Amino acid sequence: MTDLTRMTATDLAGLVASGETSAVEVTRAHLDRIAAVDDRVHAFLHVDTEGALAAARAVDERRAAGEQLGPLAGVPVAVKDVLTTKGVPTTVGSKILEGWRPPYDATIVQRLRAAGTVMLGKTNMDEFAMGSSTEYSAYGPTHNPWDTDRIPGGSGGGSAAALAAYEAPLAIGSDTGGSIRQPGAVTGTVGAKPTYGGTSRYGLVAFSSSLDTPGPCARTVLDAALLHQVIGGHDPRDSTSIPQPVPDVVAAAKLGATGDLTGVKLGIVKEFTGEGAEPGVMAAFRESVDTLAKLGAEIVEVSCPHFRYALPAYYLIAPSECSSNLARFDGVRFGLRVGDDGNRSLEEVMSLTREAGFGAEVKRRIMVGTYALSSGYYDAYYGQAQKVRTLITRDFTAAFEQVDALISPTTPFVAFPIGARTADPYQMYLADLFTIPTNLYGGPGISVPCGLSEGLPVGLQVMAPTMADDRMYRVAAALESVVGTFTPPAL
Repeated sequence: MTDLTRMTATDLAGLVASGETSAVEVTRAHLDRIAAVDDRVHAFLHVDTEGALAAARAVDERRAAGEQLGPLAGVPVAVKDVLTTKGVPTTVGSKILEGWRPPYDATIVQRLRAAGTVMLGKTNMDEFAMGSSTEYSAYGPTHNPWDTDRIPGGSGGGSAAALAAYEAPLAIGSDTGGSIRQPGAVTGTVGAKPTYGGTSRYGLVAFSSSLDTPGPCARTVLDAALLHQVIGGHDPRDSTSIPQPVPDVVAAAKLGATGDLTGVKLGIVKEFTGEGAEPGVMAAFRESVDTLAKLGAEIVEVSCPHFRYALPAYYLIAPSECSSNLARFDGVRFGLRVGDDGNRSLEEVMSLTREAGFGAEVKRRIMVGTYALSSGYYDAYYGQAQKVRTLITRDFTAAFEQVDALISPTTPFVAFPIGARTADPYQMYLADLFTIPTNLYGGPGISVPCGLSEGLPVGLQVMAPTMADDRMYRVAAALESVVGTFTPPAL
C-alpha cells in the first residue's frame, strides 16, 4: 500500500475526495508517523489525537452525505504554537503560558477548520518566536530530520521539521524576520511569507505587531499555494488586514509548474551575493539562477543599498514592539503566577512571574526594546531604525520598477549544529540576514529548495511587491519543476 505520509497534500486531498481513502485513514497514518519518529525530532509540543480523529471523521461523514468539500478537505495540518486554538494548549514555546488553553480560535485556525483540514497538533518554536534555531523553546530544541544533531531553523522549526520528517503534509508558521522562510531553507521544504496584512493576525500571540505575518509551510509550492488560499484574505477583526482578495496564488503555482518563465524579469540582489554566505550556498544559488534563465527568465543585477542596514534596524524595531506586547504577561490575568503568597506586593509577583516565566533570549529582547523606547533614547534608536525601514522600502519600490521579482539565497548558511551559536547572539541573528528586509518592507517572500551543500538543503528566496504574492509562487514553482523536491535520510 502507498505510504500516505509521503504523499503531497494535493494528492491526499484527491484520494479523500474520490473515496479511495478516508480522512481518518490519512490522519491515523500521520499520527502513527508522529508516534514513530517525534521522540527524535521533537517537532510537536502537543498532539491532539482525539481532536484530529474527530475532525477527520466529520470530513468523511460530510463527503458520504454528498457535501461539496474544499480542495484540502481531509488533509492534516500542523500549527505553530503561536496561534490560539480553542481548548488546545497554546504556549508560544514559553513557560509563562504553560498549560494555557485559549477560549477561542485564531482566525487562521477557524479558516483551517472550515476548510476541512485536520489539525494534528501544535508545533515547537523559539519562545515567543524570538530565535533562529528553535533552541530557545522552553520545552527543548527541535532537531533537523536531515541530521538530528543540527537545528531546523527558527523560530518555526517545529513546523518545518514536521514536514521534513513526514509527520504532516502541511503546516502553519509565522514570519517576523524570516521564521517561515529560514526553517524552510534548512529543512528542504517550502515556506511562504505572505504580504503583511494578507493573512490575519487575530489570535496570533504578538511578538512584533508591524512585522508578524502568519503563512503556509509545505513540501511543494502548489501545496503551499493551496494552503495560502485557505488562510488568506481580509479579516475585519484585524485592523491591519488588507481589504482585498488574495491574488490567485494557486493558478500562479500551476503556471510556474509548466516551467515557462518567458517574459519574467528577475533581479539578483547585489548586496546579498558578496561576503557573508557560505561558498556551497552561493554555488547552489548560482546554479539555480542559471536554471531560471534557461526557463526563459531575464536575469539582471539590482542594487538595494540600504538592505545592509536591515539587520540592525530590525533588532531595534522588533524588540521595541515586543517590550510593549509582552507587558501583558504579568501573572495577573492568565498564565503563570509566581510568589502570590499573600505577603508580596503586586509588583513583586509580576517580577517573580516574569523572572521564572521568560527565557534568556526573550528577556534580552525586552530589555533592548525597553531601552530603545526610553526617554532620551527613542529618537536616537527606535526613531532612526524606522527611518532606515523607510529607506529599505524605497529600495524595494525602486527595484520593482525594474524587475518583476527579486531573488537571493534564503539564508547565508546551511543548518548548523545544535549549540553552535547560542553563546553568540549576533551569530544567531545572522541567520535572518537575507530575510529581514522583506519583513521591514511588508512584501511577500518564499523559500524553495534549490540544491544541497555538504549534503544539507539550501533555499532560494523569491521576493515580490506587496499584494503580488502570485509572482513569487510562479517563480518558485518553475524552479521546483526542474530541481524537484528533497527527501532527507531516513529517520
